[in-house]
Amino acid sequence: MSIQVGSPIPEFRAASTGGEIDSAKLKGRKLVLYFYPKDNTPGCTRQGADFRDRHDEFARAGAVVLGVSRDSLKSHAGFKAKLQFPFELISDADESLCRAFDVLREKNLYGRKVRGVERSTFVVDAHGTLAGEWRGVRVPGHVDEVLAFVRSL
Repeated sequence: MSIQVGSPIPEFRAASTGGEIDSAKLKGRKLVLYFYPKDNTPGCTRQGADFRDRHDEFARAGAVVLGVSRDSLKSHAGFKAKLQFPFELISDADESLCRAFDVLREKNLYGRKVRGVERSTFVVDAHGTLAGEWRGVRVPGHVDEVLAFVRSL
C-alpha cells in the first residue's frame, strides 16, 4: 500500500551522494522526490538534466530536490559528477523508499519480465504531508509541471 496524497510520509534515513539524508531534518521545507529506473540511461539522464536546469527555481520556491534509484552510491557519484547535478541522489539499494512510495513494477525488458522502478515524482509539503504525485512519468515537460505545483504550495 502506498502513501496517499494528504497523508504524512513516513520518516526515513537514506544514504545519498552527500551523506545521510534524514527526512526529519527537512521538515519546514518542501521536498521533491523523483524516482527513476537507472543511472546513465537516456530517459533518466534527460530527467535529471531537466531537474538540474531548473534547480535554482526549485530552491527559490523553497524545495529540496532529491533523485532516488536502486543504483549504488558509486554509480550515483559518477552520474552526479558527469551531469553536474546540484542536488543529491539517494541509493535505495534495499528498496525501502521504493516500497514505501509503491514505485516497483513488473516491466517487460526485451521480452523478459523484470521488476523495476516506475518513473515517479512526489512532492511533500513543509509539514511532511504528501501534497502531489505523478506516476508513470513521461519526461518531456514533466519538470515544468512539478515546478508549477511546488510554487502553488
